[in-house]
Amino acid sequence: MTNSVGVIVQCPSPLLACKYSTDWNRTWHTANPDLTQCFQNTVLVWLPCFYLWLCAPIYLLYLRRHDNGYICMSHLNKAKTAVGFLLWIICWADVFYSFWERSHDNVISAPVHLVSPTLLGLTMLLSTLLIQYERMKGVQSSGVMLIFWLLALLCATVTFRSKVLQALEQVMCVWRYTTFFIYYTLLLVAFFLSCLLDQPPLFSNSVKDSNPCPEPGASFLSRITFWWITRMMVTGYKRPLVENDLWSLNSEDRSHRVVPRLVNWWNKECQKVKRSVFCTAASIYGSNVEESEILIIKAPKKTKEPSLLWALCLTFGPYFLISCLYKIIQDILMLLIHFVNNSNTPSWQGFFYTALLFICTCVQSLILQQYFHVCFVSGMRLRTAVIGAVYRKALVISNAARRTSTVGEIVNLMSVDAQRFMDLITYINMVWSAPLQVVLALYFLWQNLGPSVLAGVAVMILMVPVNAVIAMKTKTYQVAQMKSKDNRIKLMNEMLNGIKVLKLYAWELAFKDKVSEIREKELQVLKKAAYLGAISTFTWVCAPFLVALSTFSVYVMVDDRNVLDAQKAFVSLALFNILRFPLNMLPMVISSIVQVCVHWVICFLIYLKFPHSISITDGVFSWSKNESPTLKRLNVLIPEGALVAVVGHVGSGKSSLLSALLGEMDKLEGSVAVKGSVAYVPQQAWIQNSTLKDNIVFGQERKEAWYQRVVEACALQPDLEILPAGDNTEIGEKGVNLSGGQKQRVSLARAVYCDRLVYLLDDPLSAVDAHVGKHIFDQVIGPQGLLKDKTRVLVTHGLSYLPQTDLILVMVEGEITEVGSYKQLLETEGAFAEFLRTYAAVEPTDNNGEESSLCTHVTSVSSYPKACTSFSCSSFQLTLKLSSFIQEKLSKKTTNTEAGKLTEADKASTGRVKLSVFRAYLKAIGVPLSCISLLLFFTHHLLSLFSNYWLSLWTDDPVINGTQPNRRMRLGVYGALGLSQVFGYSLAMSIGGILASRYLHQSMLYDVLRSPMSFFERTPSGNLVNRFGKEIDTIDSVIPSILKMFTGSLFNVLGACLVILIATPWVAIIIPFLGLLYFFVQRFYVASSRQLKRLESVSRSPIYTHFNETLLGASVIRAFGEQERFIHESDRRVDHNQKAYYPSIVANRWLAIRLEFVGNCIVSFAALFAVIARDSLSPGIMGLSISYALQLTASLTWLVRMSSDVETNIVAVERVKEYSDTEKEAEWRHEPSGLNTGWPTVGCIDIQDFGLRYRHDMDLAIHNITIHINGGEKVGIVGRTGAGKSSLTLGLFRIIEAAEGHIFIDGVDIAKMGLHELRSRITIIPQDPVLFSGSLRMNLDPFDSYSDDEVWTALEFSHLKDFVSGLPDKLNHECSEGGENLSVGQRQLLCLARALLRKSKVLVLDEATAAVDMETDNLIQSTIRSQFEDSTVLTIAHRLNTIMDYTRVLVLDKGEMAEFDSPSNLIAQRGAFYNMAKDSGLV
Repeated sequence: MTNSVGVIVQCPSPLLACKYSTDWNRTWHTANPDLTQCFQNTVLVWLPCFYLWLCAPIYLLYLRRHDNGYICMSHLNKAKTAVGFLLWIICWADVFYSFWERSHDNVISAPVHLVSPTLLGLTMLLSTLLIQYERMKGVQSSGVMLIFWLLALLCATVTFRSKVLQALEQVMCVWRYTTFFIYYTLLLVAFFLSCLLDQPPLFSNSVKDSNPCPEPGASFLSRITFWWITRMMVTGYKRPLVENDLWSLNSEDRSHRVVPRLVNWWNKECQKVKRSVFCTAASIYGSNVEESEILIIKAPKKTKEPSLLWALCLTFGPYFLISCLYKIIQDILMLLIHFVNNSNTPSWQGFFYTALLFICTCVQSLILQQYFHVCFVSGMRLRTAVIGAVYRKALVISNAARRTSTVGEIVNLMSVDAQRFMDLITYINMVWSAPLQVVLALYFLWQNLGPSVLAGVAVMILMVPVNAVIAMKTKTYQVAQMKSKDNRIKLMNEMLNGIKVLKLYAWELAFKDKVSEIREKELQVLKKAAYLGAISTFTWVCAPFLVALSTFSVYVMVDDRNVLDAQKAFVSLALFNILRFPLNMLPMVISSIVQVCVHWVICFLIYLKFPHSISITDGVFSWSKNESPTLKRLNVLIPEGALVAVVGHVGSGKSSLLSALLGEMDKLEGSVAVKGSVAYVPQQAWIQNSTLKDNIVFGQERKEAWYQRVVEACALQPDLEILPAGDNTEIGEKGVNLSGGQKQRVSLARAVYCDRLVYLLDDPLSAVDAHVGKHIFDQVIGPQGLLKDKTRVLVTHGLSYLPQTDLILVMVEGEITEVGSYKQLLETEGAFAEFLRTYAAVEPTDNNGEESSLCTHVTSVSSYPKACTSFSCSSFQLTLKLSSFIQEKLSKKTTNTEAGKLTEADKASTGRVKLSVFRAYLKAIGVPLSCISLLLFFTHHLLSLFSNYWLSLWTDDPVINGTQPNRRMRLGVYGALGLSQVFGYSLAMSIGGILASRYLHQSMLYDVLRSPMSFFERTPSGNLVNRFGKEIDTIDSVIPSILKMFTGSLFNVLGACLVILIATPWVAIIIPFLGLLYFFVQRFYVASSRQLKRLESVSRSPIYTHFNETLLGASVIRAFGEQERFIHESDRRVDHNQKAYYPSIVANRWLAIRLEFVGNCIVSFAALFAVIARDSLSPGIMGLSISYALQLTASLTWLVRMSSDVETNIVAVERVKEYSDTEKEAEWRHEPSGLNTGWPTVGCIDIQDFGLRYRHDMDLAIHNITIHINGGEKVGIVGRTGAGKSSLTLGLFRIIEAAEGHIFIDGVDIAKMGLHELRSRITIIPQDPVLFSGSLRMNLDPFDSYSDDEVWTALEFSHLKDFVSGLPDKLNHECSEGGENLSVGQRQLLCLARALLRKSKVLVLDEATAAVDMETDNLIQSTIRSQFEDSTVLTIAHRLNTIMDYTRVLVLDKGEMAEFDSPSNLIAQRGAFYNMAKDSGLV
């Protein structure tokens, strides 16, 4: 029986268990604790089983959905399966033993001996099956299984200890002991095996990737500790990271997966709204209403907008929900940690609590970091999705919508707003987490202090409206600031696009003032926000303190028996500190959610798309639904394969007709049909920033023979020989390094190469010389050209081509007044015939133009490359013309791609941020202000520290007769200390930040405007916009707040270390060691983090550059149907940018886990030493020490994070300062000016041995030019492409400085003058008519130097008076960005009006009349003759007839003067000029 008794003791019945389980003397109130047998046999066995059975269904579903391939059976897998089976066998052995025992010993063992092993056996079987299923689904390392084995092992460890203790004390059941120890050993093995990583699955994507992200293949432990990024961190520490070190993005984070999901949900949202609007309309207007009519019907007052937020939730919600789970666990854990401080217990409990504290804090750290990881990845995907959706929308946005939002605004939408979205995601969980934290903290406080807590709650409730008001106000300021920022970026964008015009007219200062004015408004708002910020900091610091003060006051005042001891005071204080975060974050998060950006993105995404449809029947079209029609009563039938010419005056609607055919205009009435694919050549050539070849091939398949035919037909062969790297030469943004004619020919070649059925050609021949025009017409457009079988619609001003067309449409004021062939129209004797008779004499048709002379006269400068383009220096024949003057070297022509490079990509600087950058920032703030801020910080933290120390002294006061006698005095001093904490530090820092950002922005703006033209050609506008947008935004709002937090956490850490050292001096042993570890981890992390931030910054610019380019060429992309290719390119650039961003967020998590681990060690050591020395420590000091230790982890982690953030964000200052070191132009003005006020008075130009080059390493572009031009002479300048015509005018305006020789105007050497003094006294009408958004008046006279009468007179002479007086706002008519709401001809006339206002003695016309019809050209020429009769006029001409009556003509060839005489003499000499005249049919 002894044996059976032993068994009964060993295995008590459930009834006995109840008695045991309540036996706290055995488990808690003892020096050697142990758990009851029943507890061990039930709870500890069942816990892991329940965990696995609960997880299994969800996990199996997850595995079914996520198939990663198939893993072959490996040794590891065999081992895992074998161990699983062995464990299963052990459990069944236990069950059989129980049955055997019952039958042999007649002992009724407790049912638990059957239930527990059976359940455990089934669980082990399930785990083995799961291991196999995971292998089949390609799971290399399983978190679910690892947690299961860990849980089973922990529970078994408790039993293991108990078994060992029992074995020493009493008789044991040998069989059960043996099976248990085997079971325990196998568990250890299983746990170890589950930590290892299996081989990669077959057919997985990562195999195909050259540099895959290690995350999907990392083990579970590696993933939760983010160990898998360590390799990159080590590389980053050894040397600066470069692009090749970055991994590919995981496929679920790539654009092609993320964007379609959002677009899909967004479309569903829009459909819902559309349906509801349709139903509403149907209910109001009857059921027979058509969908298209709904737009015309006046909608009910309040229409429901589709919810972008809801679409985003549906897209990213499921993944994001995981983060909520992490957050809940973390919140509960955090509050548990703060509640385990209790000292009146046995020693082992002190150590137990310390261990529990350490384990809980570590688990909390792991969970919190997982939560943040999920949040950041969601944020990253969200940014990808928003940028992708905005880009896709930009490609299909209607013209009306395109006019309401400028390129600047849309780029801002992508850069700043998408970023704001991303930042919000991290905190959005606070919406529910904050109330949860508050409720839990209040519950624990109630446990601690009873009803007195209600006083604190009252204070909190009072604080909520204060915080809410601050949050709402902040939101208002943010909206205002965003508005100013939008306007500033928009203006900057336009200035960069029209920088050449600003320089030629010396308008930089006027525009600099405009930008500064907007910037000042922005800074005023920032200043107001800083005052608000200071108040909010005050509430942030004061709220928890006031809550504590009111609670403690009520607690000690209500009842004399209420003693404030250390446990009550410090546990409460820790809980109050927890309350601080949710109370202040909640209003901020809510206001961020309502933040305006959501609305803007929605506004943009809602814009109407246009229908894509081409005969026109009764067509009425306008640019937007609410404008009056631009085209009226159109009826056109164009037969297949016909060549149709469209003619008419400037502004008669020719280009609009093509837009209507493309579907770019709103169709108000009638129908349009276009059969077949379309190619479009816009009036202003759209050129991409890539090689010349890429511009022509435009993403089509490469066909060499066809490519050669196209290049020759479009007269591009001679240009290719001139280019440094042939057709591999890089073309700058918007074609900056091509002349206008070259751009137009490339644009035409692109259309021809693409081989479509219908060709819409918007005046492509105006930009080229007559003979080249004829060549292109014959070879490409005409009846014998490459396009002879295609349908061609040609807008033209060239009368010589009309006889060869099949049909002519004559347009007048938006209507087609005559239709017919050339002969029919002549016979009808209408307006067209009259027009022809007037001008036919001027431009006779060319009968025998010599084809052979073509190569000698390839075109130069165009009429109008893009008007809204950035510095479209068409006349700026930068690199491309350069080598034309070294024709003799053409034989050795290199196709080396380096030679063809033009733009410089943004480079990431490497290594540590230089001290000079920090110095520059401090200098910008001002040294006195910096010192005051530090002093205020120091005072604030000293007072805070002292008030807590005072509290610890108070808790140590002796208790006499159940009360503390000095409590009123203690309370008074505590209150005074708390309230005297100054909050001026926050204000001082914010104001300092604003001063710094004002100074840095002004100096960057000045530096950029002072840069020469060559700088703008090399630097993509995306880089500059990025500097003025994102980097300035960082300096405005991010750096000051980071510096504030950095300084705050630095003082927090110092204070906490001080308190811990005073309380437990033993900690001094480990603090230096841990401090060194911290320092090393921080340096190690910063090296990679900083470089990743730089790489991310650098890869951001190309997204905007490409976006900018797309917006400007949207109509061309749509016409060619190339949207997919451009979307793909944009996605590629976004993914490339996220490739640098993703490792940086993982590196952040990597850092946090390691730092928090070190911090947790400090807390545990502080607690451990407090337990060891608790007899010698006063409870007050100990409480203070532990409460500071608990804050220390957060403060230290925050300190390292902030110090890293300071370094990574100060990079913005570095990048803004970059432009102060680039080359600059000469001085704008010389003080004192030695010029007479009326200079130049005569306009006499003397050029002596003049030569210039485009770059130092190049040959002279023009040389040995010596001519003398008398005042009042009219001189024409002619020559083929690359002859140096434009170079000469650039030299005259000192856009490029002379390399040799001098130019004198009225005897003054222009090289010795200030640039503005020169450029403001002579005038040019440039080839590109660039306008800026703003009023017409501002475009004519930005400095307001002239009266309205003078402006009207100028408009009258430039033949615009009727047009402008017909506008509703007259002179205040708003021009859209780049003047897009005016025709190109009208813009050209406005430029003439600018010149007429200045009325200077020297006027240069750079092929200024190419974009206008013959009649207007005649009017302009007569205006110039009458108004500039006394002025010296230099004209670069393609149409030779315009200069035949000039005094003299200068013929240039290869950069040298070939001929210079009167036109009649030159023709008599039969030289180069005679050949040109002959080609043009003038002789």
